[in-house]
Amino acid sequence: MAITAAQVNDLRQRTGAGMMDCKRALEEANGDIQKAIEILRKKGASVAAKRAEKSANEGLVVTKLSDDKKFGTILEINCETDFVAKSEDFVNLAKFVIDAIHKNKPKNVEELMKNSDVQDKLNDVLGKVGEKIEISRFDIIEAKDGLLVDYIHMGSKLGVLIKFDDVKAGNDELYLIGKDMAMQVAAMNPISVKREDVPKDTVEKEIEIYKELAKKEGKPEQMLEKIAMGRLNKFYQENVLLEQAFIKDNSKTVSDLLKEFNTKHSSNAKVARFDRFHLGDEKK
Repeated sequence: MAITAAQVNDLRQRTGAGMMDCKRALEEANGDIQKAIEILRKKGASVAAKRAEKSANEGLVVTKLSDDKKFGTILEINCETDFVAKSEDFVNLAKFVIDAIHKNKPKNVEELMKNSDVQDKLNDVLGKVGEKIEISRFDIIEAKDGLLVDYIHMGSKLGVLIKFDDVKAGNDELYLIGKDMAMQVAAMNPISVKREDVPKDTVEKEIEIYKELAKKEGKPEQMLEKIAMGRLNKFYQENVLLEQAFIKDNSKTVSDLLKEFNTKHSSNAKVARFDRFHLGDEKK
């Protein structure tokens, strides 16, 4: 049967697929719009199979907070090229996926992909862009008695979600401080919030390195431990969030920033955790 321009336009409006893809799908479906939609979705699944061996190292990091800033989600979603990552279809897909995560609270990516709406949306976009798309990772954080702050660095390749606990007052002010701290996490890439949270094997490895360096410098054996501890303190200052020099004022530490807030509000707010998603980090 002959396919009209109106039918093609209708299918384009419903699916966002290209004109020729819509025309071919309608011809294959003998003008049945629902069958044509299914054909286009299958095309997305077919593209996924063909691109399975390709590398998806581009993409976006996105965040979403509840209105009361007590529930937050951070997501990394990948594609093959920066061109597709910037496309309206891919940006809208990222928003659709994070909305689904935020609403349904799946435990992991596997559980998320059991959501037929997410799978259908993914196949729709796959059919349009012709690239491999992966939902690489996400995290959900809740702060019942606290506050969440998010930050997305320019270009949406790097994002941070930071959680404060025991927040009793000054939420608006703490939110602004939290934005600065989230930018600090993005820029300085700390290992942990406080030194006690640095993995034990990391600390042991650093001490071993510092002792070996001191030995090569000709320092006496009985001084090696003391020298290593001194250098370990420097390591903490560079790699632990609360001990880092504040990027906006290096005369104070991040901990000083929080102490000033708590003194002002007679409070005991503290940084509980942070998530830092940098595009491709988990693939290395």
